[in-house]
Amino acid sequence: MAALPHDLTETTLDGPKTRRWVVEAHECAEMRTHRIARLGFDEALPPYRRVRMSPTGSFVLACASGEGSILLDGRWQRVRPGMVCLAPPRVLNAFEARGPSKWRFAWVRYEEPSFVVPLVGAASPVIPGTAAEDVLRLVTGLRAEWEGEREPRLLHHWLELLHATLRRIAQPWRSKEPRVARLWADVEQDLQHDWTLAELAHRSHCSPEHLRRLCLKELGRSPMQHLTCLRMEYARRLLEQDSDKLETVAERVGYANAAIFSRVFRRWVGIAPGEYRGGISP
Repeated sequence: MAALPHDLTETTLDGPKTRRWVVEAHECAEMRTHRIARLGFDEALPPYRRVRMSPTGSFVLACASGEGSILLDGRWQRVRPGMVCLAPPRVLNAFEARGPSKWRFAWVRYEEPSFVVPLVGAASPVIPGTAAEDVLRLVTGLRAEWEGEREPRLLHHWLELLHATLRRIAQPWRSKEPRVARLWADVEQDLQHDWTLAELAHRSHCSPEHLRRLCLKELGRSPMQHLTCLRMEYARRLLEQDSDKLETVAERVGYANAAIFSRVFRRWVGIAPGEYRGGISP
């Protein structure tokens, strides 16, 4: 059984049968244009595992074949072929290989200081309802150029296409379901409110079950899980920017007391609020 979030520590474990192709930003200047720190393609079997307790940028994984697990929104979720997974910066990010077949996936990790708008935000889908083929095709094309002529102009074009595709995937709802998009925009402006599923559904003019299906399809989260995600993202910003007491932060993000808030924050982000605040560089 995979470890629970509070059992995790920073980990880089490949195992003897892992094969990796990786390009770092210091090797490819064109990557820095989009704040891409590194990208690659891994072929892995257990005990392959990565744990990043507080990554400094967004992370994208596109599964080609095999099976793995990824820790998103404080819970382990299975990754199957054709799936894309998104993880925001400065939140516990972990993934591992599972099963007897090689897990093959492309991945991109960004470097995003706290003062920039990250690729993956609180409103982004965690598991978008989109296939991985476009991401895999672009990383494969970039790899072919990198292992061949390495012409800067072509590397730039491959990276432009890759970054633009990832930005499109990370944008919530896009042109679909505008009434639900408006709902979450309104919720984000009033996170102190004691939102219930019934009220969320009423505000979006649909039934609770229909709203649940829409959110699972578009975001990979239930409505109440997405509400928690929005609250945790706002809490992280408050902890980074202000010195308010935890009781005040808890109240501002809709929790009755600091104890409940701290428990949810630790499960979602990976560390306690006080540790998160203490770990922020001045």
